[in-house]
Amino acid sequence: MNRSKTLFTEAKEILPGGVNSPVRAFSRVGGEPVYFNRGKGAYLFDEDGKAYIDYIGSWGPMIAGHAHPEVISAVQQAAENGLGFGAPTENETTLAKKIRQHMPTMELMRMVNSGTEATMSALRVARGFTGRDKIVKFEGCYHGHSDGLLVKAGSGALTLGEPDSAGVPLPIAEQTLTLAFNDIDALKTLFSSTGEQIAAVIVEPVAGNMGMVLPLPGFLAGLKQICEDYGALLIFDEVMTGFRVGLQGAQGLFSIQPDLTTLGKVIGGGLPVGAFGGRREVMECVAPLGPVYQAGTLSGNPLAMASGIATMSIIEQPDFFPDLEAKTSDFMQRLEVLASDRRVPLATTSLGGMFGFFFSNDKPISNFTQVLNSNTENFNTFFHHMLAAGVNLAPSPFESGFVSGAHTEREFSATLTAADSAFKNI
Repeated sequence: MNRSKTLFTEAKEILPGGVNSPVRAFSRVGGEPVYFNRGKGAYLFDEDGKAYIDYIGSWGPMIAGHAHPEVISAVQQAAENGLGFGAPTENETTLAKKIRQHMPTMELMRMVNSGTEATMSALRVARGFTGRDKIVKFEGCYHGHSDGLLVKAGSGALTLGEPDSAGVPLPIAEQTLTLAFNDIDALKTLFSSTGEQIAAVIVEPVAGNMGMVLPLPGFLAGLKQICEDYGALLIFDEVMTGFRVGLQGAQGLFSIQPDLTTLGKVIGGGLPVGAFGGRREVMECVAPLGPVYQAGTLSGNPLAMASGIATMSIIEQPDFFPDLEAKTSDFMQRLEVLASDRRVPLATTSLGGMFGFFFSNDKPISNFTQVLNSNTENFNTFFHHMLAAGVNLAPSPFESGFVSGAHTEREFSATLTAADSAFKNI
């Protein structure tokens, strides 16, 4: 019996590629997707009842584990009072205060419904504040699917081998300038010729959408200094890293103060959510205070706010991130040792509850070119062996993985046993 196969066949008749987000179609790794109907703790369960140790975590937000009782209870209580009002609620302010407590750079913020909406809005604010049009992004960094950002994008676009998207007008794409991640000299050169036209530099402070790539020492500080020198804004896209790599996000870990920050994932605990915010003088450009228009019918949805507050309360516990960081780091170190023992080239990295690995001799992986030069066939072999063994990894070599507070040594040991067997087949 394979109910996933049946469901996927049905879905392809009504959904493009059978999915509502491209990477879920398994196009990059081959085969067909698994359909899940239940999650609990560190596990997902498919339509046939098989259990999988999950390292996707709904692409990041399930930091407390699937169906955490405190989160579920909070959402149930909120649902009993109604699913939405189209009017202000106290929980919007409560969650915003929690966020600002840990990310004080977000002096004013606005809740939205997705990471794409957050980054799209932040760029509009940056243009409105500076009166400039051009944006700088980095190869392999993905900031959602708005037109101006689908220029040599990573994540879903990269997974399909389509670094650019059809349907994006050339005049819009031309306003986005793309450089290599971790190349501060290239940014200096660009600003020396074009700096007066650049509204903002947007970056994933830890790249998570070309696999996981850490910033080289001095890179983020260099971005900040160059932006200050030329009057451009620095935007940290922390949709993935925010409250994932640490309680203060990547900006806290690296001691950088961006002008604007975008968030998503963890702050909704698994429900659709996003937020953008930053310096008060910049955010006062947003309507109704200023001329930059942004609105959303479902922004600040009561269920998402309740889920986010409950999730934030869990990860605010003093031992949560030290424990998460330690077990994620240990997991990656053990995986790399196993690969070395089997003579399989593997480069791993981790930060907080986020990890990545590449089948490559390059250590460390620091840019998009190195990512593309990794052995994707080895990844595909590894992925399918792990899936058959009940380990759910992202179905692409160009995605990060996530550990939750619910993962224990039991799950790591089982995963490493499966990995050792997979390495024998590479």
